[in-house]
Amino acid sequence: MSQDLAGFAEQTCGSKPTAVTPFAGGDISGASLIEFADGLKVVGKTGPVVAVEARMLEAMGLSAAPVPDIIGFDERHLLIEHLPSDGMLAGNAWASLARALDGLHSERGEAFGWQEDYALGHVTVQNDKTGNWPTFWGEARLLCHVPHISRDLGRRIEKLVEKLPDLLPTMPKPALLHGDLWGGNVLVSGGRISGLIDPCACYGDREVDVASLTVFDTPTPEFFDALDLESGWRNRLPVYRLWMWLLHVRLFGESYRSAVERELATLGF
Repeated sequence: MSQDLAGFAEQTCGSKPTAVTPFAGGDISGASLIEFADGLKVVGKTGPVVAVEARMLEAMGLSAAPVPDIIGFDERHLLIEHLPSDGMLAGNAWASLARALDGLHSERGEAFGWQEDYALGHVTVQNDKTGNWPTFWGEARLLCHVPHISRDLGRRIEKLVEKLPDLLPTMPKPALLHGDLWGGNVLVSGGRISGLIDPCACYGDREVDVASLTVFDTPTPEFFDALDLESGWRNRLPVYRLWMWLLHVRLFGESYRSAVERELATLGF
């Protein structure tokens, strides 16, 4: 049992936990199930950016998307609602996810980015706000990785970024994004989405969340149709997927380099 997390849970919830059990997985950001004698269950996390995550969840909670309630947090600890999760992202769950994303993306910002930086593992996620979408995506999601990858791959990224004004819309509506959306961050219960968790939120083009879902998952054609995406959206997905693949190169190693190269080749770079 994590005494640090258990102590915060006791202070916040008013009783001593009977168990703190880490969830399986959690390659980047581990979480634990915290149980109490009265049957209460909450999810707890510790780390240097959990307070930023809490503020992201609070912003998402203002939308129509299902997200866990915040129970309490400080600069090192976060407690959130334990939501049911007994299904997979398949079948009718895709239609439910499309509705959830419509609700999330209906929340709008005045600029692209976020009010503070975040981090995934040892990788800083830069969020300085800007009024130009290709500039934000190029600098905060692509060029930021160049100093940390091989020079030949970095040059290809730099050439792509030079052409982003021709590839991405200059001023899409700044939608509230989950930012790290894949099946592992989508809770499903009873064929419906019960919660979106572990955000890396910012305001940007809603197609970013769509692209993230095509990295490790296979959305149905009906899912894409339900979102009524702007013309040319399929051509932009590789640009947005690059963010995810570059993160994986830095977090998990060169085995993901081929995915970066594949997306660059698709884009002609």
